[in-house]
Amino acid sequence: MSSSDWGAPDGSDQRVQGPVIRRHGQVQATTTDQRLLDTAPDDSWVHTDPWRVLRIQSEFVEGFGTLAGLGPAVSVFGSARTGPDHPMYALATDIGRRCAERGVAVITGGGPGIMEAANLGASRAGGTSVGLGIELPFESSLNAHVNLGINFRYFFVRKMMFVKYAQGFVALPGGFGTFDEFFEVLTLRQTGKMTVAPVALVGVDYWAGLLGWLRSSTLADRYIDEADLDSVLVSDDPAEVVDHVCPQEV
Repeated sequence: MSSSDWGAPDGSDQRVQGPVIRRHGQVQATTTDQRLLDTAPDDSWVHTDPWRVLRIQSEFVEGFGTLAGLGPAVSVFGSARTGPDHPMYALATDIGRRCAERGVAVITGGGPGIMEAANLGASRAGGTSVGLGIELPFESSLNAHVNLGINFRYFFVRKMMFVKYAQGFVALPGGFGTFDEFFEVLTLRQTGKMTVAPVALVGVDYWAGLLGWLRSSTLADRYIDEADLDSVLVSDDPAEVVDHVCPQEV
């Protein structure tokens, strides 16, 4: 997804905060996450942070309640800045379609670009097209191809939903948000927190530099094991990608 990859269209006249939509004069100057992470110079946080726990809890309950019956699913990550005329947009659409045709739901961040493309493919194929939106200064709404959507205030709650309800993961080219999600999955898998988590990288040329560095530096210095990288499929073939990440028994 990836939300930190999103472009900066002027969304100042609207902001989605969980179930709340604010427009024009009702738009707040900061996001919920910004206020949570703010290091206040006094002790005022003592009187506000405990109450935030209830809001955080409600987001977990809403996410769990909505997605509990989702069934087999794949999470697709990638940049929101990828235009419809880009080859990766077409690849993401194809991957979304192929997943849906197998009865596998497609989960994205619900935004434009790669996320929109994967949702488009799943929706057109008659599948479940999930969008997990997030409150951002420049974000307005979920893309039109989402048929099951949830808006979150907190990134960490949203990330839980990405990994809890997916049995496979696909990362297409993107920026910091995509890297964050990709490495989150690798970390959970490496530490045994996730036991079933096939991962595929789409964009052989795009990922070559990162993977080369991981092998020449990180692996060479023994900060990771060979198996941590060998199990990641790198391919531009949508059929191969879907075969790799989709649950075998649907």
